[in-house]
Amino acid sequence: MTKAEQAKALFYQGYNCCQSVFGAFAPEMGLDQETAMRLASGMGAGLGRMRSVCGTCSGMCMAAGLARGYSDPKATQKKTDTYAMIQRLVKQFQADQGSIICKELLGLEKVEDSPQAEARTPEYYKKRPCPELVAYAAGLLEAELAAYRRREEN
Repeated sequence: MTKAEQAKALFYQGYNCCQSVFGAFAPEMGLDQETAMRLASGMGAGLGRMRSVCGTCSGMCMAAGLARGYSDPKATQKKTDTYAMIQRLVKQFQADQGSIICKELLGLEKVEDSPQAEARTPEYYKKRPCPELVAYAAGLLEAELAAYRRREEN
């Protein structure tokens, strides 16, 4: 399965958007499923259902950082490279999807003031672009990482 297919399958299992994207990459990054899902759990629905930055973007950035990020605070070139990668990914997401803001992607006029997640019903999946967005974000990152590997090999 592609990362896009894995992310979409995770979303249909009931994981939030961030968990779905991040979880698709976690095993190859050495994270077990429970740790990955707990780490990404608060970022879904636009940061804890506040409908801010789309959880698919958060998950994509978290996975990108885990795959190609830096840990040494003095590694200025690696920091620059990481930020450049994140900017490429997020700008492409925004260009193709029209926004990186959950509220805008969902077409919501206002944000509910409730942390309660909606029930995952067939109607929920019909009215939400989220399954396609998690697939898109995971596929975008998968392509970015593949391009990075090709550059390393040459």
